[in-house]
Amino acid sequence: MEKAKAFLELTQGESDRVSSLAFPPHRLGTDCSFYEYYSLRGIRVDRIEPGQVFCTFKVPPRLTDREGKLASGAIANLVDEVGGAVVYVEGLPMNVSVDMSISFLSSAKAGNELEIIGRVLGQKGGYSGTSVLVKNKTTGELIAEGRHSLFGKHASKM
Repeated sequence: MEKAKAFLELTQGESDRVSSLAFPPHRLGTDCSFYEYYSLRGIRVDRIEPGQVFCTFKVPPRLTDREGKLASGAIANLVDEVGGAVVYVEGLPMNVSVDMSISFLSSAKAGNELEIIGRVLGQKGGYSGTSVLVKNKTTGELIAEGRHSLFGKHASKM
C-alpha cells in the first residue's frame, strides 16, 4: 500500500504545474467539456439513418493502455456516447444511461481506424434500448459489442 501511495504522490514541481493550469468553465450547450474533448476528439459521423448512426474513429495514443491497445474505458465511452446519440432528439434533454453491457471481443491499437455503428433496438415511453458495434474498419474484426439502455423525455411528451 505504501508503494502505491508513494507512486501516486506528486512532486512539488508536478503539483505547481497542475495548479497553474487554467480551465475556463464549461458553458452548457455551447462548448464541449474537457472530458468530451479528450475522449471524443476525432470521431466522425459518416452517415445518419432513422434509428442508426455510422461513425469512424482513428484510435489516438491518448486513449491507449500500457500495452498500446485502446483502453476498455475508452471503448465503454464510445458505446455510451454513440448509444446516446442514436436516440437523441433535437430540443430535448439528453437521455440518462440506465444500464450498459459490453462484450470485449478483441483489441485495437493506436492508429487503427474503427467503424462504430449505433442502432435503436426499441423504444417504449421514455425508455430506449440501443446496440453499438465497434469494428476494425480495415479487417472487419469485431472489437466490442455493447447494449445500452437509456431513459429520458421523448417526442410525444412535448
